[in-house]
Amino acid sequence: MADNSNQTAVAQVDLTKVKPYGDTLNDGYMEMAFTLPVPYGEEAEEAAKQYVKGMGMEEPNVTYYHELCPGYTFFVVYAKATHTIDFTKIKVKKVDTEVMDRVECGKWIGEHVGRDIVVVGASTDSDAHTVGIDAIIQMKGFHGHFGLERFKNVVAYNMGSQVPNEELLAKAKEVNADAIMISKTVTQKDIHIQSLTNMIELLEAEGLRDKFIVTCGGPRISHELAQELGYDAGFGPGKYAEHVMSFIMQEVVKRGWQDKPNIADR
Repeated sequence: MADNSNQTAVAQVDLTKVKPYGDTLNDGYMEMAFTLPVPYGEEAEEAAKQYVKGMGMEEPNVTYYHELCPGYTFFVVYAKATHTIDFTKIKVKKVDTEVMDRVECGKWIGEHVGRDIVVVGASTDSDAHTVGIDAIIQMKGFHGHFGLERFKNVVAYNMGSQVPNEELLAKAKEVNADAIMISKTVTQKDIHIQSLTNMIELLEAEGLRDKFIVTCGGPRISHELAQELGYDAGFGPGKYAEHVMSFIMQEVVKRGWQDKPNIADR
């Protein structure tokens, strides 16, 4: 007889009153890690417990803590959450498009676009990290997901890191790109917001905002944030080349760009 214990457990969950799962369903236990600007010692341990209690949690247990440097202590705390959320009322803005794998994307482009789709990407301004843009464009990709250089019917230009927005835009115009892709890894003091906003301002100043499909991605990028900043789509953690290209290629068809019009004619 099949074991339906997992199905039974799921069926018993009240999605209107969801709380963390630690050892048993609805026990509320969760683990968190943080740093306090206090000197290492037993007083620091107590400070961490009091701080977690102040967050509305019960039974805090400091499972690990150590001195990062004089005056700063790092903690791992296990505690019991008391509040719940109504999962059934959650609405998230997300890229609403069919996601196809690498082979399916290449075939779809051949059948519905009939030409190569051209994309240009970079980590812009002061951002020196290429891990994101390489994961999307570079042939080897990331985590078993090949980049756009391996996609059939796609021509991808990876400009690397610390590329000024002006240079990225110039390259997109030079190769008559369909899409511009920006990767942002560095986010301290919201520097990514400033840089991403600047790109949209440059496009608008030249009257080119509607001439390109413009996307951005990174660890703190969501589709909602991207759209708020003026981008067509945003891709955060867990998204790969196939997610990005699935959106771009379907957007090309939606905009009627199958005949590869020059930028001025779009």
